[in-house]
Amino acid sequence: MAADPADQFCVAEERSGHCAVVDGNFLYVWGGYVSIEENEVYLPSDELWIYDMDSGLWTMHLMEGELPTSMSGSCGASINGKLYIFGGFDDKGYSNRLYYVNLRTKTGTYRWKKITNFKGQPPTPRDKLSCWVYKNRLIYFGGYGCRKHNELSDCFDVHDAFWEGQIFWGWHNDVHVFDTTTQTWSQPTIRGGDPPQPRAAHTCAVLGNKGYIFGGRVLQTRMNDLHCLNLDTWTWSGRINISGEKPRDRSWHTLTPIGEDRLFLFGGLSSDNVPLSDGWIHSIATNGWKQLTHLPKSRPRLWHTACLGQEGEVMVFGGSKDDLLFMDTGHCSDLLIFQTQPYSLLRLCLDCIGKNAALLEKQIPCLPPKLLQEVLKKITFWAAMTHRQERKAETERQSQLHST
Repeated sequence: MAADPADQFCVAEERSGHCAVVDGNFLYVWGGYVSIEENEVYLPSDELWIYDMDSGLWTMHLMEGELPTSMSGSCGASINGKLYIFGGFDDKGYSNRLYYVNLRTKTGTYRWKKITNFKGQPPTPRDKLSCWVYKNRLIYFGGYGCRKHNELSDCFDVHDAFWEGQIFWGWHNDVHVFDTTTQTWSQPTIRGGDPPQPRAAHTCAVLGNKGYIFGGRVLQTRMNDLHCLNLDTWTWSGRINISGEKPRDRSWHTLTPIGEDRLFLFGGLSSDNVPLSDGWIHSIATNGWKQLTHLPKSRPRLWHTACLGQEGEVMVFGGSKDDLLFMDTGHCSDLLIFQTQPYSLLRLCLDCIGKNAALLEKQIPCLPPKLLQEVLKKITFWAAMTHRQERKAETERQSQLHST
């Protein structure tokens, strides 16, 4: 009996506030939450979704080991084939636990490990923070969370308090480092410059030895400021003065390094609570932003993830198309791919063959074995794309019929 193509072409479940990383030619997605009948439901923590960039196929793998709790707002990053998850929010509150899983497993088993034998002091519990990866270190900045009275400091902007328990909630602008080689937490001494104000739902990206931060929220204010931290000297730039036009205030957006001196900004939620679909590129050389005019305005995203592919494409997965604070129903499961530089000639040829496989069915078997394998993956990729587009169009058509 023929397999159901819908099973082969399945996609990762819709979600927001998840983690995603790229390692090799695969995109890995974990965690987050979805809304079901106006209730926030955290996605299972023992599920790892893997997207094969060559074939365009998703697969789900059940995980083992010391499972994290199901959470949203965790900070995920990969170093040397390991996915690290820090912080987040679950049914019991904020977390400051750190876990990792080896993505390059030879057995096909993905096993979580909770890091407990560390040295030093970890950050206080928080979510919606970001991090830079530099020299085998995870460098965390900001986030929203809780502190005890004796933990209050200048790096913390208080939002609310539970006086009986002496617990305070608010935004951070502290920097914490976890060295994955020595399993050590530390808090570097900032040697100069004005730090960004405390914030959460901001975004971070690394270019060279500079860690960049853009936007985020504190209290009712969303920001559009750009800062960078020298990750060797621990000096802040202060707010970077931008030449020309620049993106509007936002939170829950993404910032992705492309090439050696450019940053790609996408989406988020504006200061007037509008989900955004705009894309911008910041050039370090010219110190200016340039808006991309060809992006579709009908596909806003916030609290999504964005990862850089093998050929300079930015892969945006999940997130919401609605304002999560007022209408938490628009979680997405589609993968948006933004091409930020020309593809290689080989990639263009493979795509051309994959799209026209029916016309070339007699010639394709004559290809050399190694090239044939690449072509077969591209045929699958474009078959999956076509199937998902047709299914989405049918869903939209049925939705319009029901609404009328």
